[in-house]
Amino acid sequence: MNLELFIANRYLRSKQRTGFISLITYISAAGVMIGTAALVIVLSVMNGFESEVRGRIIGADSHLKVSLFHDLPMSNYQSISDTISNMGKVVGVTPYIQDKGLLRRGKSVEWALVKGIDEASVGKVSDLPKTIIAGNLDVEGPAEGIGTVGDILDGNKTSPVPPRTGSITGIVLGRQLSFRLGASLGDTVLLISPAGMTSLLSSPKLKRFIVTGVFETGIYEYDDSFSYISIKSASELYDFGEGVSGLEVKLTNPDDASKVSSYLEEKLGYPYYPRTWEDMHKTLFRWMKIEKWIYTILLSLIIVVAAFNIVASQIMVVLEKRREIGILKAIGATRELIMRIFMYEGLIVGVVGTFAGLILGWTLCRLQQVYQFFSLPGDVYFLSSLPVKMAVTDFLIIGFVSIGLTLLATIYPARRAGQLDPVEAIRYE
Repeated sequence: MNLELFIANRYLRSKQRTGFISLITYISAAGVMIGTAALVIVLSVMNGFESEVRGRIIGADSHLKVSLFHDLPMSNYQSISDTISNMGKVVGVTPYIQDKGLLRRGKSVEWALVKGIDEASVGKVSDLPKTIIAGNLDVEGPAEGIGTVGDILDGNKTSPVPPRTGSITGIVLGRQLSFRLGASLGDTVLLISPAGMTSLLSSPKLKRFIVTGVFETGIYEYDDSFSYISIKSASELYDFGEGVSGLEVKLTNPDDASKVSSYLEEKLGYPYYPRTWEDMHKTLFRWMKIEKWIYTILLSLIIVVAAFNIVASQIMVVLEKRREIGILKAIGATRELIMRIFMYEGLIVGVVGTFAGLILGWTLCRLQQVYQFFSLPGDVYFLSSLPVKMAVTDFLIIGFVSIGLTLLATIYPARRAGQLDPVEAIRYE
C-alpha cells in the first residue's frame, strides 16, 4: 500500500471530531450504492423485456427473409432455397406468400394480413405451431372453391358462398382477430382477395375457409392482424402462379443475421433482397435502445447527488484536517501528494458504494429470477412475472460510470487541500 492510500484509509477509519462528517460519508456511500443498484435492476428488467419481445417477434416471423425488390413473385424459389439451406449457419428455410385481404363472417368484415405457409416446413423456421392455443395448425388441403362476388350474387343468398365440391381448406387466426370476427373453431369465414380486380368491371377473388386453429404470440400487432392459410390457396387467391413472396430463414444464432444477409446480398445479387429481423423491426428495437440509454442517464443522477455529498464531506474533512495537512507539508509532502490523499479518500467511498450497489442489484435480480416475487397480469403482458436478464457489459458500464462520477467529485476538495498554506494551517496550533 503506497503512502497516499495508507493515509487516506487512516483518515476514513479515524474518529472524526464531529460525527456529522462521518454521517455524511456514510450517506454518500449509501447514495452511490442505491444509485448503482437501481441502475442494475432497471437495465436488467429492460434487458428482460427486450429479450422477450425479440424472442416473440423472431418466433412469430423469422431471422431472415429473402424476397425480390418491388414485392415481385419469386418463381425460382426452390433453387434459391437449396442454396440457402446448404449454408452452415442455416437451420431451416420455408417459402411464404403474404398479402392483404378481407375476412368476413356473417356481418363482420375485418382487414387482415394473409400469409400462405408450407405446413411441412414452417415449424423449422417459425414458432407458429407452438403458439396455437386452440385447435391445430391444419391449413393444407385441396385449394378448391375459388369464386367471385358474382358467384355469391347468383347463388343461394342465405349462404355466404354457393356450395362447392371438394374440401374446405383451413385457416388459422390470431386471437384478437378471431374475437373481432366472432369466429371460433369450426366456423366458416370468407376471405376476399383484391387480386382479381384488374378493372372497374372485374370482381375480387374469394374463398371460404374453416377455422382450424387460433394462435397467440403475445404481440398485439400479430394477434390482431395475421391469419394463416396454405401456400396453395394463397397462390390461387393472389395470382402468384408457381411463385412465392419470398423465403423465410432460421439461423443457429439470430445475431448472425446481418452477416448472412450481407453474404446473400453479394452472392445472389439483384433483384434479391435479404432482410434481417432487425431491418424488419428497425424502429421498435432502435427505440428500445434509446429508451435504455435514457433510463441510464436519468438514474445516474442518483449517483450524481451522492457525488455532491462526497464533495461536501471531503471539504469538511479538509477543514478538519488543516493541522495534519500543514504538518505533512512542513515535513516535505508535495501538493500532488496531498491531492492524491483526498482523491483516494473520496474514491474509497465511491468504490465501496459501487461494489455494494452491484452486489445488491445482482442479489435482487437473482431473487426475482428464482422466486419471481413481482408478478404481471398475464392478459396484458403475456408474462407471469417481471422478466430479468443480467448482462456483464451492463455491470461493467455501471461500475465505470459510478466510480468515474465519484472520482470527479473528489477533484475540487483535493485541490483545495493541495493549495493549503502550511504556515497558516499550523500557526495557531
